[in-house]
Amino acid sequence: MEYQTFLIKYAEIGTKGKNRYVFEDVLCRQIKEHVAELGEFSIRREYGRIFLQAESACDYEDVIAELQKVFGIVGICPIVVEQRMEYEAICEKAIAYMQECYGNRKLTFKVNTRRANKAFPIRSMELNSEIGHALLEACPNLRVDVHDPDVLLQIEVRDQIYLYSATIQGAGGLPVGTNGKALLLLSGGIDSPVAGYMISKRGVELEAVYFHAPPYTSERAKQKVVDLARMVSGYSGAIRLHIVNFTDIQLAIYEKCPHDELTIIMRRYMMKIAENLAKKNNCQALMTGESIGQVASQTMQSLVCTKEVGTLPVILPCIGMDKQEIVDISERIGTYETSIQPYEDCCTIFVAKHPVTKPVPEIIRRSEQNLSEGIDGLMDRALSTVEVIDVAVR
Repeated sequence: MEYQTFLIKYAEIGTKGKNRYVFEDVLCRQIKEHVAELGEFSIRREYGRIFLQAESACDYEDVIAELQKVFGIVGICPIVVEQRMEYEAICEKAIAYMQECYGNRKLTFKVNTRRANKAFPIRSMELNSEIGHALLEACPNLRVDVHDPDVLLQIEVRDQIYLYSATIQGAGGLPVGTNGKALLLLSGGIDSPVAGYMISKRGVELEAVYFHAPPYTSERAKQKVVDLARMVSGYSGAIRLHIVNFTDIQLAIYEKCPHDELTIIMRRYMMKIAENLAKKNNCQALMTGESIGQVASQTMQSLVCTKEVGTLPVILPCIGMDKQEIVDISERIGTYETSIQPYEDCCTIFVAKHPVTKPVPEIIRRSEQNLSEGIDGLMDRALSTVEVIDVAVR
């Protein structure tokens, strides 16, 4: 069956009261952006429902795949439309729909009608019974099961009649752009792309920063991060990626600070630079992919020591997840195979053999005094030479 109309269902947006229309507006805009290159589409809203109509030929699989990336959608229902507001027309359409979709397979079914248009003369329960009876007469392979049917035939009576029986799961969450903007510290690893995906799911717009250390990290390592940003942008929308040349700062830390403190001090300077970029670009928070206890720099003491250098809130979407949970999400969103490509980032190049796991902020600050000469100039230079790439999947 060729589908030209899709019923879009949402859940959490429905709890937003008088602000609901704001979330619906953003969701409709996100839907339009995702399907823009797949054909001509129109979109309209009715209370509690959004309808996407293909006005030209479109690839069904491509449309579904794009809609499944739109945060805010919990269900996608390919529907058939009957414009005649007559009982006989509904019966004909229901029979044709069931025969075309399910053929002669022996199945149980149930009819569930939602009569949003109260001007329609037949009540919901009566329509359920009458349509069910017509289906039993026309399709001997079907039988009724009102408790656990194989097929739930949904009929919505509005300005026209909509029929559907499949609900394809959406991404859930809230539409991107309804909850501010955050700057993601994006490495080439598994965790940070997952963190970006997860916070986008809560409606947060993303920018990202990557710390590059040539010649110790290659152009292929940099391209890997650009590729990861592009993959995440398939869900979050376009991402502005800031690439910071971090080599001189890392070398200064390596030469002048205790080696067991290298990772902590390096990450503290990353946070300082990231906060500077965040404020310049109207981001309300920073975000990282850290998971408590996963590595030495992610112990509770290390996290406290790292975060104390800034004033913006730091969001940690993966903080309570174990590695396998993060890997599972990365596989689902398609970033895993790219993340495990063997191109090292600046964090792994300069890692200490025996990093401190319980750093004391006072001691770390004292070690950083060794950098007092010249570090401000190095940071200014790093910030003034940031490369900006606007990354989008389309």
